[in-house]
Order: sequence, then structure tokens, then C-alpha cells
Amino acid sequence: MLEIDIIAVVPGLLEGPFSHSILHRAAEKQLLKIRVIDLREFGIGQYRQIDDYAFGGGAGMVLMAQPLAEAIRHLQNENVYDEIIYLTPDGETLNQSISNQLSLKSKLLLICGHYKGIDERIRQKFVTREISIGDYVLSGGELAAAVLVDTIGRLIPGVLNDGSSALLDSFQDDLLAPPVYTRPAEWEDMKVPDILISGHEAKIDDWRFQQSLDRTKERRPDLLKDES
Repeated sequence: MLEIDIIAVVPGLLEGPFSHSILHRAAEKQLLKIRVIDLREFGIGQYRQIDDYAFGGGAGMVLMAQPLAEAIRHLQNENVYDEIIYLTPDGETLNQSISNQLSLKSKLLLICGHYKGIDERIRQKFVTREISIGDYVLSGGELAAAVLVDTIGRLIPGVLNDGSSALLDSFQDDLLAPPVYTRPAEWEDMKVPDILISGHEAKIDDWRFQQSLDRTKERRPDLLKDES
């Protein structure tokens, strides 16, 4: 079982993504355990303060070091994490290879950024890996955490009904997925390619690979930058 703990400022944002579809099924099968921790439980004072103004001035608030440190240490008393991951726009960009790596771990801790981010000292003291889901900014890291967990969770053996399905996803071999079709074989004068209904598995595999390669060259040539 893969266990993922998430420290969040707005835990409610994660209720929907984790209560339905593949991730919910993974939890029911006891293949994936997700626990969301409300950072405010570790807030300071009567009002459970978790943020403050940045030294040096400027607009926006910063998540304070003390509440985050207390939350992390509380969780570390119960678990030994393979990675402590901070979701941040300036982290390494998430790709399929990273998801594959993380799906093989046993315990992960995710920290959701918020406002202008977290106190840099937390990054220096606790964080082992920093991940971005793209070159844009969200209001908080909760949605980024949901994306990361989804990409990891679906790779756990037994989560998908067809175990080979994840191996055929886009980006698994640095290629985009080929076109897919379903019944009927003819719809509005548009036909499914004959090869797909031929029954020749080897020829179908060759066709799919060529389609993946052509589509990648056309739409994401950057993925083929190392090709000769």
C-alpha cells in the first residue's frame, strides 16, 4: 500500500478529487491511503495563525515556519517518509517519469503552498523534493497535490481494472498516445481504420506505434529532442 499524507491550508479542496473515480477505488481496495492534514490544527495562538507578512515588504502573505514544522514533526513521529514534497511553481516540472518513480514509494508527505509560498527555512530543513505541475500559478497547492496524487495512484498495480492500461498512456515512452476508436465502426461517414478491426495484433501494435510517433513529431517534437 502507498500512503500519502498531505498538509493543506484548505483541506476541503481535496474532498472531491479523492472521493470519486480511480482514487476512491484505490482506497477501497486498500492499495492507496490518503490522509489530509489541516495546517490550522498546528496554528499559533487563539486564532490558529499560519501566515504572516514577508520580511522585506511586498504584497502577499507567507506560510510561517513554526506551524509547518510542528505539523511535519508530528507526522514524522508516526511515519518515515520516502520523500517530503513541496508543491511549488519553481519545482521540477512533473512528468510521467517522476510519477512512475513516486508510485514505487511506500510513504510520501506533500506540502501544499499557499499565498506567496512557505518560509524558505522549511524548504531547507525538511523538503526533499519540489515539484511543479506547470508554468503557471494556482491559488494554492491543493489542486496541484490532487493532480500529483492522481498521476501516482493510477500506476499502483491493481488500481486500474486493466493492468496494462497505464503502460499505454501518453508519455510512458516519451510518446503521445495514438488515436483511439470505439463502436460503431462507421459514424457519420467516418470509418475506423481497417487495421484496427483486422484482428492482426502485431500489425495493430506497429500501426499504433507509428501513429504515436507521428503525433508526437507533430504536436510535441520537444519530447523527441534526444532522438537521432
